[in-house]
Amino acid sequence: MYLERIETTGLAHFSYLITDGGVAAVIDPRRDVDIYLEIARREGVDIRHIFETHRNEDLISGAAALSKLTGARVYHGPNPAGNIAYADIVREPFQVSIGNLRLEVLETPGHTDDSISIAIYDEAYPDGAVGVFTGDALFVGDVGRTDFYQDREAEMAGKLWDSLQRLLTLGDQVIVYPAHGAGSVCGSGVAERAFSTLGHERRNNRRLSLASREAFVAAKAAEHHYQPPYFSIVERLNLEGAAPRNNSFSPPVLSLKDLRAHKPDHLIDIRSVTGFLGGHVEGAQALPVSMISAFAGWYIGETETIGLIADRAEDATIAIDHLGRIGFDQVIGAALNPLAMAASGKPLKTVPIVDVDTVAERTKTSDGWTLLDVRSIEEFEAGHVPGASHFYVGDVLAACDKPDLSGPATIMCGSGARATVAASALLRCGYTDIDVFIGSFKAWQAAGKPVEGA
Repeated sequence: MYLERIETTGLAHFSYLITDGGVAAVIDPRRDVDIYLEIARREGVDIRHIFETHRNEDLISGAAALSKLTGARVYHGPNPAGNIAYADIVREPFQVSIGNLRLEVLETPGHTDDSISIAIYDEAYPDGAVGVFTGDALFVGDVGRTDFYQDREAEMAGKLWDSLQRLLTLGDQVIVYPAHGAGSVCGSGVAERAFSTLGHERRNNRRLSLASREAFVAAKAAEHHYQPPYFSIVERLNLEGAAPRNNSFSPPVLSLKDLRAHKPDHLIDIRSVTGFLGGHVEGAQALPVSMISAFAGWYIGETETIGLIADRAEDATIAIDHLGRIGFDQVIGAALNPLAMAASGKPLKTVPIVDVDTVAERTKTSDGWTLLDVRSIEEFEAGHVPGASHFYVGDVLAACDKPDLSGPATIMCGSGARATVAASALLRCGYTDIDVFIGSFKAWQAAGKPVEGA
């Protein structure tokens, strides 16, 4: 038996290739599928089976593309939200064998109606399952969100509780292989650790430790999750079967003049936040590479064109991969090195930054000034600067005319990164008197300043 976990950064997505006896199965493949073909060639195995544990909202599945390239069959759980053109619908106890391994489907709805888990059995050791691919039902330290069906949140939470109890009957020895890790939008408390067992989760998972189904449903109802607009695009493409992507694609390198001549719908500066604050092209949206997966889908339309501002062509290539994994393929090209642009006489804009002492003084003396905290509502309610207003960064990106900023404003978050993203959105939408609290809430706490809401 050989099992490899493939992590997709930005999305905090885990997919898997498992093989024995020269035959392989892939679980929850991402859209750029070359990596699975590379592993199969390296291990000398034939990919014959592909499982999707559920409908994906946050990333485009590579199942259809990988099936076309390998001839493997795709299996998807019952009760999908439409006809899945490229997959066979399977129900419990559907199973496939790969060498001495048996992969058995368990129906585990709750995160979605079509959620399944896949238990791993080793026929050479028949005393129970050895592992389970849990999809978005069970994570390390958390469980899946249950808010994707309007007016059915309590019903879905109850179904998830039942599914989790079913998973636990596999035994404490079973290794958990979830579809996401820390940072995923599909869970709010996923642990940094990428490995666990059902026994460890039964004893330590904050949701599995709840005493009853009723308590679990109440806890899930109290959660708040954000749903970027691009989720609906991904759901549709995951029914149709999205086209594959070549993950070695490099963008054309253009001058800023030539890039602007193409009139892209969006100009995205993928450099660091400090690079953006220190000097950026007018009208560009700050969105560092590491934040593309989380926030690009809040304001980019499916067919809208994109121009990139980057320090290096290699960074732009990585950005294109992140964009393609969530459905945005229309990248025109990249203009490189804004500092060199400035040296050649092209003007750059800057964003002022302020520190703890400035913010503290303003909270006492500044009338008409707004301190806008763009963290999640859970972060804000857990503790914020006295007098701060809340408006989530994703909502700023989606509709930046909504914050009530009648005068000057300071934008803050946890450290300054999301604040820079939100500030650049406000600036490109016409706000002018904006600065960024660098260090933000972490700096405020470190300075021992008073906190509300903790």
